[in-house]
Amino acid sequence: MISSTGGPAEGDTLDAGAGSILRQPKAVWATAGASVVAFMGIGLVDPILPSIAKGLDATPSQVSLLFTSYFLITAVAMLVTGFVSSRIGGKKTLLLGLALVVVFAGLAGTSGSVGELVAFRAGWGLGNALFVSTALAVIVGAAAGGSAAAILLYESALGLGMACGPLLGALLGDASWRYPFFGTAFLMAVGFLCITAFLKEQPKPARKTSLLDPIKALGHGGLASAAVSAFFYNYTFFTVLAFTPFVLNMTPYKSGAVFFCWGVLLAVFSVVVAPRMQQRFGSLKVLGASLVLLAADVLVLGYGDHTTAIVCTILSGAFIGVNNTVYTELALGVSDAPRPVASAGYNFVRWFAAAAAPYFAPKIEEWSDIHIPFVVAAVTAVVGAVVVLVRRNALTHEAEELQPRHATEDRVTVFAN
Repeated sequence: MISSTGGPAEGDTLDAGAGSILRQPKAVWATAGASVVAFMGIGLVDPILPSIAKGLDATPSQVSLLFTSYFLITAVAMLVTGFVSSRIGGKKTLLLGLALVVVFAGLAGTSGSVGELVAFRAGWGLGNALFVSTALAVIVGAAAGGSAAAILLYESALGLGMACGPLLGALLGDASWRYPFFGTAFLMAVGFLCITAFLKEQPKPARKTSLLDPIKALGHGGLASAAVSAFFYNYTFFTVLAFTPFVLNMTPYKSGAVFFCWGVLLAVFSVVVAPRMQQRFGSLKVLGASLVLLAADVLVLGYGDHTTAIVCTILSGAFIGVNNTVYTELALGVSDAPRPVASAGYNFVRWFAAAAAPYFAPKIEEWSDIHIPFVVAAVTAVVGAVVVLVRRNALTHEAEELQPRHATEDRVTVFAN
């Protein structure tokens, strides 16, 4: 459950399902394994961005469009995934998403220009959105030992994917920037075959979701406030993720190692540290402090020497992990909209910043110098904190009156949608 401060309620643990997390049907392992690869796709291109720019004779701003197209389609897909899955069922939605990733990731590896690569990455984003938005519900429905064990398994897949994506990109990308795309297509094809063989069709929801339900949910002031604040925060987040590899200018192996450490911190602070901090200090205080610390970290990253930039890049994973968790619980605990609908509306807003930052950060560098993109990123993090401060009543209003929900399940739901 979620307490009135936004942290886990006393006595609400996952211990009941911990013993059975490893004793799962083949269908659950197949879906969880594919989920790891799906989350790896977010940071897969990070270590090879400079290699792609060199291989396709492209500028950093052109190559950064790989993130922009991916997350722009992901944002729009938030309005579509619930509509699709509530009509054709979970298994078919998973397979549709996997098929799109296999096709477009494979095509991305054959790209002859940065324009082709950006277009194929957009198709990849649509497939990934369809798959990830449905995977949690499928795992929960098929898992043994109750939802607690399923959620732990899904969280593990999420953290492992976020940490290992840059590492896989580095290992394959050291030989050629094309290999990570082919590798992802192959792994997702294996996932497609496993889910086809082992997963039974899941029951369709009793109520079909309309395309406008997520937009209507944003009419709630608290949910809209969380989404707007998260929009500014995500600009900072994806400036670090998409622009920093050009600043570090390291080999794929070294860059992959940096972002692997970043991903490990993100996973640990999201799953383990953030809930304990919320329980002790309250969600809004933790979020405000973490955003300010992230802003300071990004400023030092932009103005420090090479070693300092590496340290600050890794350290940012801790603040990003905390922010991701707290934003999720605020977004899903403040309104009475169904969790998938509230999550879709919230993500529809915040993913637009993930699309904007990779494009504007290198453009700002072209217009000014290498430091200013990080100044802008620091400012957007502070703006996110200011929104939380100014709208703190809206973010907590009526939260205590809502049906309590499991904090961990809410955190995973927002990533899944």
